[in-house]
Amino acid sequence: MSKHHVTTTINGDPTEFLCGTGETLLDALREQLGLTGSKEGCASGDCGACSVMMNGRLVCSCLVLGVEAQGAEIETIEGVAEGENLHPLQKHFLKEAALQCGICTPGFIVAAKALLERNPNPTETEARYWLAGNLCRCTGYDKIIRAVMNAAAEMRGA
Repeated sequence: MSKHHVTTTINGDPTEFLCGTGETLLDALREQLGLTGSKEGCASGDCGACSVMMNGRLVCSCLVLGVEAQGAEIETIEGVAEGENLHPLQKHFLKEAALQCGICTPGFIVAAKALLERNPNPTETEARYWLAGNLCRCTGYDKIIRAVMNAAAEMRGA
């Protein structure tokens, strides 16, 4: 299988990697680059555990080929915190105990961050609708939604 040289930007850093024609972005992130925060939950785009931002769009990295990252701007869960300083979403996920096994958590946080960048004051219904593409098998969704709503309020200074 031939390998393709991909030059991209991931979490603000210029990045290069080699990947096969049929290799997913998720596989490239995890196996080539050691960015293991994004998880494979379904490999079919149904669960959202592998959610990343690509050129300003929320995507399931299991549905994107690694070669499609050429020239793209990608943000993964590893780029959400600023160094040792957790993002308000990460703080509130911990505070509200909005996680159990952790497989879905990175995807929820990336998706919620995308929501709050577009709509800093969502209603609970809007937050639930936006996060509908992310599935959690362990928790009810109430703690997750509460964490997102509380992070939104903190980010607005409310």
